[in-house]
Amino acid sequence: MSETILQLKDVAIYQGDSLVLSEVNFEMKQGDFVYLIGKTGTGKSSFLKTLYGDLQLTEGEGDIVGFDLPKLKEKDIPFLRRKLGIVFQDFKLLNDRSISGNLEFVLRATGWTDKNEIKAKIEDVLDKVDMKQKGFKFPYELSGGEQQRVAIARALLNDPELILADEPTGNLDPQTSYEVMEVFQELNKKGLSILMATHDYAMIMKFPGKTFQCDESKVFEVVQRKA
Repeated sequence: MSETILQLKDVAIYQGDSLVLSEVNFEMKQGDFVYLIGKTGTGKSSFLKTLYGDLQLTEGEGDIVGFDLPKLKEKDIPFLRRKLGIVFQDFKLLNDRSISGNLEFVLRATGWTDKNEIKAKIEDVLDKVDMKQKGFKFPYELSGGEQQRVAIARALLNDPELILADEPTGNLDPQTSYEVMEVFQELNKKGLSILMATHDYAMIMKFPGKTFQCDESKVFEVVQRKA
C-alpha cells in the first residue's frame, strides 16, 4: 500500500476572516498525480497556500509530508517547504543571475555548502527537465516554457516528497503547456507525487488524472467519464 502523504479532515480554509473552503476532506498517496480544478476565485490557491504554510490551518485536521498543519509554527515552515517543491504560474526566477545561479542561490539558502555537490545537483535537476545546456543563460534569454522548466528544476532541488504546482501552464501557449505537462508526467512516472491546480480543462482531457474540484466553497472529487 502506498503511504498517505497528504490528508485533510473536516478542514475549513480562511483568507483573513473570509471562509474560502469548508468541510474539506482530501487525501493523497505517494505517487499520485492529482488535479485541483475550478474557476478563478474558487479557492485553489488558498488550498495550496494552506498546504505550504502561507495560510494557517485553524479548523480541522491536516497532515502533509509528516507535518501537522494546525500545529505548524513559523520556524517549521522552511523545513516543511524543503519537503515540498512549489511551482508557480509566474516562474519567480531572479533575473540578475544565470539559471545555474538561480538554482545555486536556493541550494545555499537551504544549507548546501559543498561546491562540487552543488554543481552536481544543479546538473542533475536541469537534466531532468531537459535544460542541461542552458544553465549559463539568464531567465530573460529563455522562452516562457523554458523558464517554467527551470522553475520545475528549482522545485526538485531538495528532493521533495510532493510537488505543489499552482497554475503552472497559466502563462503558456497550448503547445508549450503540453511540453511542460509532459515534464510533470515524466516526473510522476518516476514516483514523484504531484498536486496541480489548473483551470486548463483541455490539459486534463489530454493527461487524465484523479481530479478534485473547488466550487461554492467545497472541494469534491470529479469522476471522469470514459470517452
